[in-house]
Amino acid sequence: MKLKNILIVVKDIEKSKQFYHDLFGLDVILDSDGNVILTEGFVLQEEKIWKACLGKEVILQSNSCELYFEEPDIEAFAGKLKQLYPSVQYVTPLTTYTSGKKVIRFYDLDGNLIEVGTPAP
Repeated sequence: MKLKNILIVVKDIEKSKQFYHDLFGLDVILDSDGNVILTEGFVLQEEKIWKACLGKEVILQSNSCELYFEEPDIEAFAGKLKQLYPSVQYVTPLTTYTSGKKVIRFYDLDGNLIEVGTPAP
């Protein structure tokens, strides 16, 4: 067995495509009727499709999982995030742990939790 994709639910597919491209450099591989496959095996699906499939409401900011990215120049990333998406909601501001590792946590446009951290020292 092999994990092929990670899917997140979004309200506005166009805004989310732009968000993930702007911040993480993810590009569209396939765009098909409310389902978008981005590079790195990352999939966006419109909320209305997900709700129809499950028959349940989407719970924003459920904090039950997070997307994790690594970025060596996290200060530059934090600056880009603040400049491009000034209204983003932070969970953890840019923090340096005693190990030297730095992280920042925030929600994407749809309440999906994201952590960006420096590679392990």
